[in-house]
Amino acid sequence: MSSISNVSGSSYYSQIASGVKLQSAADGASELAIAEKENAQINGLNMGQRNAEDGKSLLNVADGAMGGIADNLQRIRELAVQASNTAILSDEDRQMIQDEVEQLKQGISDIANNTEFNKKKLLDGSYGDGYIASGPNGSGMTLDIGDSTLKALGIEDFDVTGDFSIQTIDDALSKVSSNRSVIGAQSNALDYTISYNSQASINLTSAVSKLEDADIAKVASELNKQKLLQSYQLMMQKKQQEQERQRFSIFYS
Repeated sequence: MSSISNVSGSSYYSQIASGVKLQSAADGASELAIAEKENAQINGLNMGQRNAEDGKSLLNVADGAMGGIADNLQRIRELAVQASNTAILSDEDRQMIQDEVEQLKQGISDIANNTEFNKKKLLDGSYGDGYIASGPNGSGMTLDIGDSTLKALGIEDFDVTGDFSIQTIDDALSKVSSNRSVIGAQSNALDYTISYNSQASINLTSAVSKLEDADIAKVASELNKQKLLQSYQLMMQKKQQEQERQRFSIFYS
């Protein structure tokens, strides 16, 4: 009886010190099993949220780079309109315009070939489909960034010194806008996932706390009861020993 009381008292002290009710399976096997499963979900949600945040950062980098490409294309379009004014411009003038066009095209090529996230190329067509594991059990979404190279945009050979069409630049702008729209939609989806994971994690953590957290007031009360029980046991043992000494004293007197 005393041994059992001491074990229980030790458990109460541990619960008060740690604030955790489920010190071992003996404190509630079914509750511990449920808590472990929910903790696994919480960890999965938190990691999924982190993955989604990383994915959003990647999309932001890609979108910012595409914004730079769009700016270059807009300037190329202005130059193309200017070069169309053949009634005024000479061949030499148009060549000077083309020189600037080539610089802008090189800028687009540099952006497409050098934009990276965690050493992964994003806009040169090599990224493919990147998977973001944003759910608690590995579920997620595939990112589609597109290809923003000169070839993919159809302006690799664009030259205003000969026959050209401004529609070529308009088509390139349309492709960039389309890619950015897709990125925006994916970014919004990740925002929703981040918000959901955060709230779900908070709710599950609260549920687990109800299973795991010790009711300190209740535990302290139980501990006091245990101490009183132990004191009573000791008192009864002393009384019994005293009675036995008295009996032996009478017997030998």
